[in-house]
Amino acid sequence: MSRRRRKSRVKRRRRRLNILVGIICIGVVAFAGVTAVRMMQKNNAKQTASTDTTTTTDKKESADQSTQKGKDLTKALTIETEDTSDEAAQAEELDRSDFAVQPGRTVGTTEESDEKVVYLTLDDGPSQNTQKVLDILDKYNAKATFFVTGAMPEYKDMIKVAYDKGHTIGMHTYSHDYAKVYASVDSYFQDLDQVAQIVKEEIGYVPCFIRFPGGSSNTISASYTRGIMSTLTKEVQARGYQYYDWNGSSGDGAVRTTEQLVAQATSFHDNNIVLLSHDSAAKDTTVEALPQIIEYYQSQGYVFKALDLNSYVAHHGVNN
Repeated sequence: MSRRRRKSRVKRRRRRLNILVGIICIGVVAFAGVTAVRMMQKNNAKQTASTDTTTTTDKKESADQSTQKGKDLTKALTIETEDTSDEAAQAEELDRSDFAVQPGRTVGTTEESDEKVVYLTLDDGPSQNTQKVLDILDKYNAKATFFVTGAMPEYKDMIKVAYDKGHTIGMHTYSHDYAKVYASVDSYFQDLDQVAQIVKEEIGYVPCFIRFPGGSSNTISASYTRGIMSTLTKEVQARGYQYYDWNGSSGDGAVRTTEQLVAQATSFHDNNIVLLSHDSAAKDTTVEALPQIIEYYQSQGYVFKALDLNSYVAHHGVNN
């Protein structure tokens, strides 16, 4: 082979080799470029997902914060409303000056309501048993009415204690001495005025709620003044008082066992029961019976309320 032809062949081989190398380089660059693009797309997708997650989290946290703020505001408003309502209720309960006797005003109603209510009334106190009764009433969230006397002046502070607990204070005359109380109409009001002054010193006013010793139907008053109850029942109302008899009794005016008191006291079924009991010094069995009496009536759907200006008024038939 001539030298010239050999050189020509070498040149052709070099050209082919360069073309092959160029093709390989182009392929490597193209592959690298595609890989880089894919990696960029993947990174962008991750960043987008991360951003979306962050945005979603931020939105959720923002929504949660707004919801919590709303709950906190609602709670605050609820508490404020409840506090305001409680304060109003307490203020209304504590301000019972309208219970003061007012001549010419009609107090209460002789028509029973549909609500099942026991108006527990306790006569002849206060005494050492009054605090025990108050503790029981507190335990059962029950209210009562205390028709007080001046028999044990050393316990007169219990009148205010009972009043401050939301119970109603009524008057049962100072002496509860039939011979003195029913000697005449004037004698009755003189005795009533004595206990009125004691009550006024304790609660700030003379209440309009009263109970006659023996009730309006008593006949023993005839031994002292004929017809006095017929006069007194009209006169007390004309002077702004209201007198309360009862349509249920525990029977503790006589000597009874605890079981006997419970049996009798729980035998009534009126919608409105004005229940007679006593908290005087000798009535230990009344204190023992009271929890069972309250539990029974509450289990029957009754509530225990204190007398007020709109309460049911039980009146007996006048026999003198």
